[in-house]
Order: sequence, then structure tokens, then C-alpha cells
Amino acid sequence: MTTRERCVLAYSGGLDTSVAIRWLQEELGYDVVTLTADLGESKDADAVAARALRTGAVSAHVADARRVFIDAFCYPTLAAGALYEGVYPLATALARPLIAKLLVDVAREEGAIAVAHGCTGKGNDQVRFDVAVGALAPELRVVAPVRDWDMGRPDELEYAARHGIEVAATKESPYSVDANLWGRSIETGILEDPWTEPPDEVYEWTAHPPAHAPSIVVDIGFERGVPVSLDGRRLHGDQLVSALNSTAGARGIGRIDHVENRLVGIKSREIYEAPAAVTLHAAHHALESLTITRDVARFQRIVADEWARLVYDGLWFSALRTALDAFVQETQVHVTGAVRMRLESGAARVVGRRAQQSLYRSDLATYDRATDSFDHAAARGFIELFGLPLRTQTRVQGALEDTAPLHVERRTQRRGDA
Repeated sequence: MTTRERCVLAYSGGLDTSVAIRWLQEELGYDVVTLTADLGESKDADAVAARALRTGAVSAHVADARRVFIDAFCYPTLAAGALYEGVYPLATALARPLIAKLLVDVAREEGAIAVAHGCTGKGNDQVRFDVAVGALAPELRVVAPVRDWDMGRPDELEYAARHGIEVAATKESPYSVDANLWGRSIETGILEDPWTEPPDEVYEWTAHPPAHAPSIVVDIGFERGVPVSLDGRRLHGDQLVSALNSTAGARGIGRIDHVENRLVGIKSREIYEAPAAVTLHAAHHALESLTITRDVARFQRIVADEWARLVYDGLWFSALRTALDAFVQETQVHVTGAVRMRLESGAARVVGRRAQQSLYRSDLATYDRATDSFDHAAARGFIELFGLPLRTQTRVQGALEDTAPLHVERRTQRRGDA
């Protein structure tokens, strides 16, 4: 009997990947192995794996990757301060390289020659999976059934019925949703109109304003840029993020409505929920304000934007991100301390911060002359030298701006006026 070649499919249990199991068998002749990665989506991963076996997979793997996802992907990105286009915490984008690595690991264990995913030909995820697998295991073939077949959802449902494939539901959701511990992404349907306010039904993690819980203050402890405790209780990353998702989400924190530039060249309106990520980014930035020098902070903003672009574009496994990571780790050496956050009415506000090696000195910052150690007399010489190039240029080349009087309404009072 001829042994069939194997393909490892990233399996979510939904319609697309359930149909893909049989399609990969019938159309490409593979024995299909599935991998279900638990990144905190609140689904029964073991039940999903059992469904894969009933659908025809020869073996089904489940990986509880919640902790490694936060520790090895989300927290380094937090330390970099990376938000795509300044707002998106990159939850879905960060999950893809991890799942790609798990696919490669299972493929090597199972002796597979290919891996497969359920991405369409229009989004960013197809790039992330294909590029990540190519970086880790260029010898593996990457197959994308949904991108390659000519079936729409009605055709997939008919295919599933014809082949006896178990699907969770046949009613089409008006939205496309992806979720993990770091965030929840919602798109399509009426959200494709950027003028339309998202209806309440799209949100699951964040409370509607009238339902906000009372204000609460939480203390978040950091060690070398990594969150390690909540209100004095040490927690693993997945535990801390889960707790903050609940606490901050109950107060409406973490809603993001963003029109972003996709890698494939189109603009897409996305709704995100990321209570913990939004809170932790604000807290981390506040702690860095005490411990990072001005020049490092300025350059770090450049690094943050580049890091976010690399992750968004699927280049986690790249030489540049690895090099940037070395820089980020060096900047976090003294980012140890605590930040006090007030969570209320859809906002996570910094209300206190302290660090063991803070560069903030009250004797320099104070305006109280009795305790002020700043040399005010030195300011005159500093300003003289700082402004010297501009004064020299003006004398030699003329004023840099129009010197004509500005035409503004002015009122003048003089002593003795009635």
C-alpha cells in the first residue's frame, strides 16, 4: 500500500478549515494532520481536535500556547512600545508567527512535507503564515485551500453536507472575528462602512458605557520592562493579561476603531478590543518616562514603529526584528518599578509611577527655591550656546521667517488712559 504524503493544517474547527481537511485529501492527496493552538480564544481545544478526527484527520494535535504567546511574543512587543499605526496592539499579527512555528514543529515530528492554513487571498494573515514558514522551514510546501478553491460560503456548506462534515453552525455571522489573549479583532459586515458606528453586538470583552463598573485603581509591577504583578500579587503573563482583560474590559477600556493600511495594498476598517494590552502599554510607557533618557526615548519611537511594521507584515522571524530586539532589551534594563492605573469610563489613566532607578529627581524638578538644587544661573549660558547657530544664521543670511508685522487685532492700554 502506497503511503500518502502528510500535510499539517492549522485547524480552528470552523467551516473553512473543516472543509479544508477533506479538500486536502481529495484534491491534493494528502493525509491531513491538524494542529489546534490554544491562545486564549475561550474554546474547547480538545473538542475541536476530536472534531478534526471525525472529519478525517489522521491525527490531531492541541498546543496550549497561552503562556509562551504572552511571554515570547506579546511582552517583547510591549517592551518595544510597538503599536501598528500608533493604535493597534497587533494581537492577531503576533499570533501568526507562533502558530507557524508550531506548524513547523508538528510537521517535522509527523514527517509532513507541507503545512496549510485557512487564510483567504485578500488579508494579511496569508502573508504572515507563508513568510514565517518559509523563514523557519523553506523545505516545506505551504498550502492555502481557501485561497485556492473557487468556493464561497454557500458552496462550502453544500460541500460539507455532501461529505458529512460536521460544522458548528450554518448561519453566517455578519462579522469576521479573531481572538486571543492579547486582543479581539472584528471586521466585515456593516463595519465596512467607516461612517457607521459599530453596533453594541460587535463587542464581547468591553462593557457598554452605561454598564461601566465603578472606578478602580490597580498597581502593575514591572521587572526589566516585563509585567510581573498585579496589586502586589505575582502572576504569570497569561494570568495577568487575563485578569486585566476582565477588570479593564468591565470598565469599557480597550475599544479601538481603526482604518488601517493592509500589507496587500488596501485600507480596512477594523474594530479591536484589547483591554489588557491598552492598559499595559499605557503603564509601560509611564514607567519608561522615569527610567529612559531623552535620546533613547526619541530613538525608541523609531524602533517601535519599525517593530510594529515588521510584525504586521509577517516578518517576526527576520534579521532586523532580531536586531531590534537586542536594542529593546538593553533599553529595559532599568525599567523596574510599579505604575498605578485608574480604570474608569473607558479610559486607563496613569495616576502614579515609581522606579527603583528613576531618573526623576524632585530636587531638580521642584520650583520650591528652598529645596531646589538646579543652578538657575547656568541656564543663561546654556541658552546662549544653544541659540548661537540660529542667531549666527540670521545675522549672515537674514531672518528665517517673514519679519513683517502680523495683521492681528490688538488692544493697547497706556498708563493714564481714562
